[in-house]
This record gives sequence, structure tokens and C-alpha cells, in this order.
Amino acid sequence: MLNTFYQYFVRLSLALILTLTGTQVYAKEIVAPKNLVSITDAWVRPTNPGQEVGAAYMTFLSKQDMTLVSIESNVTDSVEIHNMTMENGVMKMRMLENLALKAGEPYKLAPGGYHLMLFDLKKPLTVGEQVNFTLHFKSNSKIKTSKNTPNYKQTINVIVQAPPENATH
Repeated sequence: MLNTFYQYFVRLSLALILTLTGTQVYAKEIVAPKNLVSITDAWVRPTNPGQEVGAAYMTFLSKQDMTLVSIESNVTDSVEIHNMTMENGVMKMRMLENLALKAGEPYKLAPGGYHLMLFDLKKPLTVGEQVNFTLHFKSNSKIKTSKNTPNYKQTINVIVQAPPENATH
């Protein structure tokens, strides 16, 4: 009878381990499905010869609460998230450590507001050129990851183009 108890206990333990392992794998798949963040209306402003700073704009729509924590690009080693505001007729720009995205709510990066700043450009950006971005996001779900450790990334290619007619700067 004691032998039967141990066999039952081992089988139950093995089943429990397999169940928990399967749940963890499933949870990781929830965090990073393909196209978790939809990126539309993306464009990069062309620069003048000698200009070492550029700007990129786009609209994010996330399927779950996420935070954009870092960006990489093939045209520079330094991409920052910025916000521009006007206060008493003075333009103020500030860098943000990250950008929180709420599930189901579009978040527009546009001239005169939030945007990506491209510093120390390797060369001027010309109309028609393609710029590659890899955006790193962190899920705001209850699944534990270390602070600001990206757990979802998305790569996009964006064309350099003249500002749309409705762009403010």
C-alpha cells in the first residue's frame, strides 16, 4: 500500500509540474504575440545637409497596456522619446524615459507634441530613404519582469517624407 501511495504522489507531482510549466509558457505567449502594438502613419522628417538631429512620428495602438521603453535605429545610435509644449509663447522640449500606452487607445506622435528625436545622425535624411526602427516595449501586465526590461519588440521600416500639410512644425 505504501508503494501505491508513492506512485500516486509521484504521478500527481509530475502532472502538477507539467500543468504549471504549460501555464508559464502560455503566459509568455500572451505577452508577446505578433503585432501586439499596431503602428500606423509613420514618417520621418527629411533633414538639411549638416543637420545632426531628426524627428520621427507615428501612431501606436496597443492591444494591452504597454510601455515603450527604448528605440533603436539604423540611422543613429541615439533615439529619445520627447514631448514639445508651448508655454507663454516659449517652446519647451523634454525627454521622457518611456511612453505608456493604454490598451485600445491610439497614441499619436506628431509635430508639436510627442515625437522621437534622432540625435547624431550618421548622414542627412533624404526624401524616399528608408529608416529602420526597433521599438522595445514592456508589458504592464501582472507577469513579473524586471523594471524597464523590454519583453516585446517590433521592427518597422519608415520612409523619409516631407511633412504632411497639417503638420504644425
